[in-house]
Amino acid sequence: MTIPTDEEVIVLTGANEGIGYHLLTALAEEDRLIAALDVAGDNVLDARDDVTARVRYYECDVTDADDVTTAVNDIVERWGRIDVVVNNAGVARAGFFESQPMAETRREFEVNFFGYQRLIRAVLPHMRAQGSGLIHNMCSGTADTGHPGLSGYSATKGAVKAFVRSLRLELRGTGVTCTLMIPPSTNTGMTADIDYPEWMTVEPEEVGRKLADKIHSTRPVITPDLTTRVGLALTRWFPSIWRRMTAGIVGNSE
Repeated sequence: MTIPTDEEVIVLTGANEGIGYHLLTALAEEDRLIAALDVAGDNVLDARDDVTARVRYYECDVTDADDVTTAVNDIVERWGRIDVVVNNAGVARAGFFESQPMAETRREFEVNFFGYQRLIRAVLPHMRAQGSGLIHNMCSGTADTGHPGLSGYSATKGAVKAFVRSLRLELRGTGVTCTLMIPPSTNTGMTADIDYPEWMTVEPEEVGRKLADKIHSTRPVITPDLTTRVGLALTRWFPSIWRRMTAGIVGNSE
């Protein structure tokens, strides 16, 4: 049953852990209507205890088109609209390319790239019909620099970057737009197998909360703070900096 609402409805994937979880909790504290999608929901369910009517959990595998379509249709039926999407679900398998089975790389693309496309395909008709919508897509600086031991993950983010830039051009004049959200190297489960020095990573709570503050930004590229933006620019303009920063990681990823 549709409960018509003039309130903004946010859809967030990968909401159960890491940046997504802290993005969820920061938005929930602002009393927003949020549909939280993930294959697991224990943390989401705990977080919504105090805001049960505002956060709804959907068990959803973004590699399954039926899962995605069912979740989106239920959200629209329940709340009547979708205003903001955050494509955040992601996986990464650490290890050198030669040691990675093709199945692992395919899995990374199914979640990190095609998972984004599945959700966008499901929400876009609704956003076009209402004449507005904002689709954020979590990306990575590794789309430009590469990363030793994360060749598959980096490739998926390069694909996301090219796709979102193209889609943004296609959506001109529709009232719907899409962005790239690029966090710094963050201490999440995806990076647990990489031996980053402590100074290279940021805690996911800090990143999630800063990105929540920018949930309405329509800039083509959104970073949580100026430090991240400058760091991304430096590693892109001066590749030798990134080579030196990741020199110790090479041996630890073999």
